[in-house]
Amino acid sequence: MTDPASSPTPIQDGLPVRERMLALLAIGLAMTMAVLDGAIVNVALPVMARDLAVDPSAAIFVVNAFQIAVTVALLPLASLGDILGYRRVYLAGLVLFTLASAACAFAPSLPLLVAARVAQGLGAAGIMSVNIALVRFIYPHKLIGRGVGNVALVVAMASAAGPTVGAAILSVASWPWLFLVNLPVGLVALAVGARTLPATPRSGARFDGRSAVLNALTFGLLIIGVDGLGDPAGRGIALAEIGAALAMGIVFVRHQLRLPAPLLPIDLLRIPAFALSMATSISAFAAQMMAYVALPFYFQDVMRLSETTTGFLMTPWPIAIAVMAPLSGRLSDRYAPGLLGGLGLAVLATGLVAVALLPASPGAFDIGWRLTLCGLGFGLFQSPNNRIIITSAPRHRSGGASGMQSTARLTGQSLGAAGVAVIFGVFHGGTSQSVTAALWCAAGLAALGSLASVLRRPTLT
Repeated sequence: MTDPASSPTPIQDGLPVRERMLALLAIGLAMTMAVLDGAIVNVALPVMARDLAVDPSAAIFVVNAFQIAVTVALLPLASLGDILGYRRVYLAGLVLFTLASAACAFAPSLPLLVAARVAQGLGAAGIMSVNIALVRFIYPHKLIGRGVGNVALVVAMASAAGPTVGAAILSVASWPWLFLVNLPVGLVALAVGARTLPATPRSGARFDGRSAVLNALTFGLLIIGVDGLGDPAGRGIALAEIGAALAMGIVFVRHQLRLPAPLLPIDLLRIPAFALSMATSISAFAAQMMAYVALPFYFQDVMRLSETTTGFLMTPWPIAIAVMAPLSGRLSDRYAPGLLGGLGLAVLATGLVAVALLPASPGAFDIGWRLTLCGLGFGLFQSPNNRIIITSAPRHRSGGASGMQSTARLTGQSLGAAGVAVIFGVFHGGTSQSVTAALWCAAGLAALGSLASVLRRPTLT
């Protein structure tokens, strides 16, 4: 039960227009930093390894530490959002992320850099875990789809810009500036957010530390195991880690079943529309990630194109998402989101099949229109799906719904990347055949997601 006295301001249906735009600016700036830092560091790993005098394989921990920290902290921080208020968790995450960015920039050794990246990941989780929940209080109910679409636009643009921004910074400055650029952005986001983000109701419940530990062990082991599937020599250990994650997950779920407001929102998963939206999200992000990982190998190893040309050829996909996401958000306020999401994933599946059937020597146009079709489909799916996720949950459980939305995205991306690694291992170096197989698998996942989407209620939520 929500304690009305715990909320410093009455619940209202969204903010006035000016405050709404400023609050969205604060969310957009913070989300841009959090998403960018998930990918921007990749391009700097070789120079980091040289500067810190470590093996390139060890430098990968700079990326993995961030990813694991984000994944294991999303649901606990979403639960804290329900308990303490989403505004508090969001601003605390933003402060931690900004401070950790400074620590990353001045880290003199790999262990300290990895520790700072863990702290940065925890801050990013604070931002990601409740951003959609805040949208529910920033926008009036009739415009929630528009708000969700705007956030999806920010995520798409940040994801697309990551490698380019990283390369641009490295062309004029050293790698610590990848983190130092977060400081002014974080301070502006904090100043704007502290003034405009709405206070939200607090549940008054107690935080369950046991659930947080079980969550960390379950998702931590799962992500580590899934990442390890790409190494044939360590595949046995990876499978053991995944098995341990599943066993721990059983204990975790059984514990959650006894709680009235569980950290893992099993209560929300009992809502058919919410559960189907989770399945749809995991399938869609896995399909997208499989294509994102596989296609650069095709462009560079089969077509013998440069990294710059590969980046150029991949650009139509995220641009199409950025164009479609706000439009699909507005459409989801007027039409059945489940049908819109199903149509979007059907278009994505069609685009992936078209990419899998590329001619032997494709031109830029042959590739461009196919990837544009994929991006339009994914953009049409994402905003309506997120709208259903957040509005199918009770208002006081918005934090749990928001945390699950981000968890589903990261889980799907991890499974998609691992799937490509396994497929490449099965084909033993046959790049063209491996990429084609990965694209067909991605198309199948998109088709399954489309089916799950249309099974949801064909009415506005």
